[in-house]
Amino acid sequence: MGTASPITAYVIACLGSALGLLSSERARNATGGTRKWWLVVAALSIGGLGIWGMHFTAMLGTWMGATVAYDIPITLLSMLVAVVVVGIGLFLVLRLDNNEHDLWWPLLVGGLVTGLGVAAMHYTGMAGIVIGATVSYDFLFVALSLVIAVVAATAALWFTRTVKGPLAVAGASLVMGVAVTGMHYTGMFAMDVTLDPAAPVVTDNSQDLITSLIVAGAGFSVIIIFLLALTTSDEEQREDAELLDRVMRRTGQV
Repeated sequence: MGTASPITAYVIACLGSALGLLSSERARNATGGTRKWWLVVAALSIGGLGIWGMHFTAMLGTWMGATVAYDIPITLLSMLVAVVVVGIGLFLVLRLDNNEHDLWWPLLVGGLVTGLGVAAMHYTGMAGIVIGATVSYDFLFVALSLVIAVVAATAALWFTRTVKGPLAVAGASLVMGVAVTGMHYTGMFAMDVTLDPAAPVVTDNSQDLITSLIVAGAGFSVIIIFLLALTTSDEEQREDAELLDRVMRRTGQV
């Protein structure tokens, strides 16, 4: 495994987390269809880019002792799992409409569902590996990866509920990046690959597709950055309206 791969994977995890936290902040301050839209964007950012994109960026830089290909339907299924479980967690946590005393039960349930779902994404993605070898797992480290996934998911959902402002988002995304990559590499450490000399030679016909998906994720992140920069949150619109109303009252225009 090259040293650049874990660093790149961590950066992608942080980027997806940051975009997801910013989108979650918009969702908290929005209503109706706008709120649902930002929740979808947050789920795609955290689940699709921050988690799934990190996972396969790391995988593309991992040498397993033989040529590796990927089963495309299973690989895409793992991406869908990541987005859906993050979406479920966000819905549970952000549906509270700022009712703080009801925060903990949806946070714990959402963290459990999302964490186990993220672990399911990881091991579904690993099941999509095509390699001339026998793959087995150390269940102690698999269990540890599940615990890390649940704790990381719970912390991430808590961040989506509470973090405000660019500096807080940046700090939280760095923590989320550590948690997400930590779960991934713990799961990878649990894997044991025994090469089979008699197995057919695997022809890698899928890494170009996965690389394209990651590039698409980068394009998606650019689009979201522009959306965040060019749109005004509902809270900002309300504050502007209140400010305008006060000015007009003081000047006698109302």
